[in-house]
Amino acid sequence: MTSTAAPRLALARPAQHPLADTVRKAGWEPVPYAFTSLKVMAQALPMPFEAAQAFVALSPAGAKVASAALPSGTVCLLQGAGTAEALGREDLEIHLPAEARAEALWDLLRTRFPEGGDFILARGERSREYLEAATRGSAWRIHPWITHREVARDPFPPLPDVDGVLALSPFQAEILAPIALGVQRFAWGEATAEAFERAGAPAHAHCEPKPSLLWAMLAQHLKKEESPC
Repeated sequence: MTSTAAPRLALARPAQHPLADTVRKAGWEPVPYAFTSLKVMAQALPMPFEAAQAFVALSPAGAKVASAALPSGTVCLLQGAGTAEALGREDLEIHLPAEARAEALWDLLRTRFPEGGDFILARGERSREYLEAATRGSAWRIHPWITHREVARDPFPPLPDVDGVLALSPFQAEILAPIALGVQRFAWGEATAEAFERAGAPAHAHCEPKPSLLWAMLAQHLKKEESPC
């Protein structure tokens, strides 16, 4: 890169979002690009909340959908602080894992309920179903509740003038692939990188879904671009 200006990276988060701050710290200028939205699903609860040992949510979107329906005092195992904030309730028993990852949430589930039980899991239509796979055949019975799905905005906004894009989900990668052929493509998670690959526009780099690893990926890629030939 010959310009001293920070390269611009489009991502589906507002300018003051923690991920946008991570992008900034890595030397890039975050450019908010809201090209998808979440559509609430009308799927019925798989079982009454009172019959489950706990409510589990993987994302703020699932938490928002469930918030008003949760009985006071419900034990909630939530993937991260943002998901807890999205519930907006002070009368619930909230537990967070050591890291905001589904793998850490599975560890918390086993620690909190060592004998197993029934758990309602709020998730998106196309989530990677890690918890369902990890608990299959075990004493921890996961009952998925599909609360939302990601859809493309209509009308669809054109891609801003950027040097790169960051896809935060496989669906976002599928949408970005054909319109981001001339810029750097980054993927948040292996499944998102695989979606770029399937769409015919492989990601230039991907990281596990952790802010610290996003920072490392972007900073390292920027350093490569700035290195003399």
